[in-house]
Order: sequence, then structure tokens, then C-alpha cells
Amino acid sequence: MEITSKHKKRFSADGAVLLKGAFSEFVEDAQNAIEENIKNPSWRERTYKPDDGGQAFFQDYVVWNKFDGYRNLVKNSKMASIAAKLMNSNTARIFHDHILVKEPGNSVVTPWHQDQPYYLCEGEQTISFWVPLDYIPRERTIEYIAGSHAWGKNFKPQRFDGTDLFQGDKSEVVPDVASMRDQFDILGWEMNPGDAVAFHFRTLHGAPANTSKIRRRVISVRWVGDDAIYAKRLGPTSPAFPDLKYKDGAPFEGDEFPILFPNLFFIIR
Repeated sequence: MEITSKHKKRFSADGAVLLKGAFSEFVEDAQNAIEENIKNPSWRERTYKPDDGGQAFFQDYVVWNKFDGYRNLVKNSKMASIAAKLMNSNTARIFHDHILVKEPGNSVVTPWHQDQPYYLCEGEQTISFWVPLDYIPRERTIEYIAGSHAWGKNFKPQRFDGTDLFQGDKSEVVPDVASMRDQFDILGWEMNPGDAVAFHFRTLHGAPANTSKIRRRVISVRWVGDDAIYAKRLGPTSPAFPDLKYKDGAPFEGDEFPILFPNLFFIIR
């Protein structure tokens, strides 16, 4: 798809924009990759099994280059160039991917949160693509608070059980969005497989449980632009990169996070 000035304005103003059909041709390969991934998870895999005996919520991270279907989406689609355009960046560097599978009957609610405070990087030129591989009606879709990326805040990162990710973190707690939905401009869309929502790392978002009879398979891919720097946190980040050596404030670069736009291979040739 082509990114228009309207897409860019919406992303800049709201911190989230719907991209209809952006990655439709990559859905089948990505679906196959998810099944392979579930059978062969990485060490970062986290599966939440609700106390009520409901179905699992499978998650894995940093596996985009380990399975052909993910790699195909990341490297052979226009995702990197779209990321650069929406971020208003000369480059698009992949940070990581996040695989999310809420099985039918899963009762786990994804709490309202920002992504930025969980990460080992900072910057204004950031973007995530949330790409469903199944049909998602409006009532079960991910939601965003329009403009929250521009509030100038990093809210306290917490785990799903409500405990703090970092011990001793004195950051402001995420607002109780559920109790005051009418005070915010909440965005959400019915989505088909291969659609995407592009959103800023600081945009507040959350997702309901999957109480339906249909799986909710998603691949989310995170990118950073020209201004990204490393950021030391109060503890291990999510996802964790335990072997990575870096200095707070240093340019965000390294073999783990390659620049995929522009395609330097073709430029060199």
C-alpha cells in the first residue's frame, strides 16, 4: 500500500493509524510460522494460563529471523519503508517482534500500558505494527488513546498481575482508563487478516480477552528511526537482551537491530 499525507497526519496527531490490507499477501506464511513457533518457542517465550482454567495466551519475542513466515513479512513487505515514512525518519531499524496468540476462550485482558518504558531504547521516531492474522471484530480489537503519545510521560511499566516491572520505580501509574473511558478519545477498528495498526511506542493501548470461539493470532513488529538511543532502565527490560552491552544515551545500533530501510545491499550494488 501507499502511505498518504492523511496516514502521516493521523499517526502524528493520534499516535495510531489503521492501514487496511497493508500485509494481506503475507498472512498465510505468517500463520504457518506461528504454528512452528508454538512448537519451537524461544527462551523468551511467556505463556499466560488464566486461573479460571481458560485457554492459554502464548507470547514470544525476537523470533522474526528464526521462522521463514515472519522473516518474509519483515524483509519482503513494505513494512520498513512504511515505518520510515510514518516516523519521518531517513532510516528504519528493526528493534524486535512480539508474537501474541490468544486462544478461543482466553480470559486474559491486556492492561492499558505504553510500550516505551519496557524497552532499552528511547526516541521520538518509534513505531509498532500490530498485524492480526485472524478476523477481529471491533469489540475484541486492540484500543488506543488518541494523542497519548504526546503527553510527554513514561508511565510505570507493570506486569500482567499488576506488580512493578522495575523494583523501586517511582514513575506515575497508568490512569485507570476502564473507569473513565468517556474522558478519552479511544480508537479501535474492526480488522481483517493482514490489516495493521501502526502506533507510537508511547501511545497508551490495551486489549480485551478473547472470549470468542476464534483464535486471535497477531504479530507485532517494532521499529526505531534516526533519533533512537539506548536507555538504561532500573532492571531487565522486556524483552530482555542479557548479553547486550551498551551505554545509556549511546546511539541505538548493533547487529541485533539491523537497518532494513533503506536496503543498503541494493544501494551498495
